[in-house]
Amino acid sequence: MKFKFFRPKPSPAAAASTEGRVVYAIGDIHGYLDLLDDLLDTIARDFAALHRQDRPVLVFVGDYVDRGPASRGVIDRLIALTTASAHQGAFEVRALMGNHEQTMLSFLDNPEAGAAWVEFGGGETMTSYGVARPIGRVDQDAWRDIQASFQTQVPASHVAFLQALELSATYGDYFFVHAGVRPGVPLDRQKSEDLLWIRNDFLSQPHRLPCVVVHGHTPDEEPFIGSDRINIDTGAYATGVLTAVRLIEGPPVILQARKSRSA
Repeated sequence: MKFKFFRPKPSPAAAASTEGRVVYAIGDIHGYLDLLDDLLDTIARDFAALHRQDRPVLVFVGDYVDRGPASRGVIDRLIALTTASAHQGAFEVRALMGNHEQTMLSFLDNPEAGAAWVEFGGGETMTSYGVARPIGRVDQDAWRDIQASFQTQVPASHVAFLQALELSATYGDYFFVHAGVRPGVPLDRQKSEDLLWIRNDFLSQPHRLPCVVVHGHTPDEEPFIGSDRINIDTGAYATGVLTAVRLIEGPPVILQARKSRSA
């Protein structure tokens, strides 16, 4: 599958610091638990090979649900990781909100959001929670019934996890976010709508902020490493490739899990 989004020419990555932390950022998972587990294993081996004694960071940049077959399993895995992190597990975990998590929460609150969500990949998420996705157009009474069923099937722990997702995280010179930033707007004045949804206005020009933005949201077949941003969304649902980037002092290092979609 060829993605047709804006593809700038990469420029050399600026020298950036994580202030001594080892940070792994993981791109958009979209319900592919098998790829996530493979990538987590790869990250664990990579960190072991560094022979460091400190605690590394895992930053998930959002879009855990929709499009793939195992959204519920992905959320279970992330909850387990964040619970372990809170008890001083092997990794410090930061889980960020994506626009697909925002849309799922919108449907849990409002049945009128269902029609748009199911076309947005939400049908696969419904199925993963044991709720049949509607076939064709359905009226608002039907959407209220579907919402009620979905509310029953989604565990309270999953709702709490989604509601607690962060909009961004910062480590040293790196700013982690789902979609990107509004160019020229200070980080403390960014709007959540841009952090979750922005695309062309962010991708088509330098953001002119004193950080390297690490993001997903806009899929491409290859990760992008530029002077002021790093895109780690490689469209796992379409390409079978889930991408992470390791950030310490020196150049970013790409790590990936791959499988054939026909497998």
